[in-house]
Amino acid sequence: MANVSVFNMEGNEVGTMELSDAVFGVKINENLVHQAVVLRLANERQGTQKAKTRSEVSGGGKKPWRQKGTGHARQGSTRAPQWKGGGVVFAPVPRDYSFKMNKKEKRAALKSALTSKVQDQKIVVLDELKLDAIKTKDFKRVMDNLKVENALVVTAEQDQNVVMSARNIPHVATSVASNINVYDIMKYKNLVVTKAAVASIEEVFA
Repeated sequence: MANVSVFNMEGNEVGTMELSDAVFGVKINENLVHQAVVLRLANERQGTQKAKTRSEVSGGGKKPWRQKGTGHARQGSTRAPQWKGGGVVFAPVPRDYSFKMNKKEKRAALKSALTSKVQDQKIVVLDELKLDAIKTKDFKRVMDNLKVENALVVTAEQDQNVVMSARNIPHVATSVASNINVYDIMKYKNLVVTKAAVASIEEVFA
């Protein structure tokens, strides 16, 4: 089991914690991690792009000039792509870019992402994260104490004070343990997670 330090909100080490190998110590599958990131990005695409093909543009029902004898190249329709106002070749059409991953693949990808943060020593465990009010300055002070700038902050339960306080800080995002995903874990350089959130993650994904 990996042994990591536990810090308080002042940035002082207050103990250590063992992380479960079933979640934070698996063999990393880079292919599944990549697939999970592509899945997230693909599912966010609207797929509403559209251009008209030669069958959809107006005009061109008549041959512009006779086949031979004009000195021009032969033309069959003014809706052809080489004409101004003609259709687009292989025009994009609305489509659904989303695809699915198996549940086991998603879990394996998530575990791989969490393990990579442990191996790269980019995980910071907090004993607790509680703010008395919505204050960006207070949350920023906690991040400065931990010497962390670019991070995904994970709590066990939704905490409005934490979420609202972190909202205006660039390169920082918050999430609850039950909603973490591979894309967010890999997007941010560091993973700041409370002890309660670690326990919740291990309970769900072990």
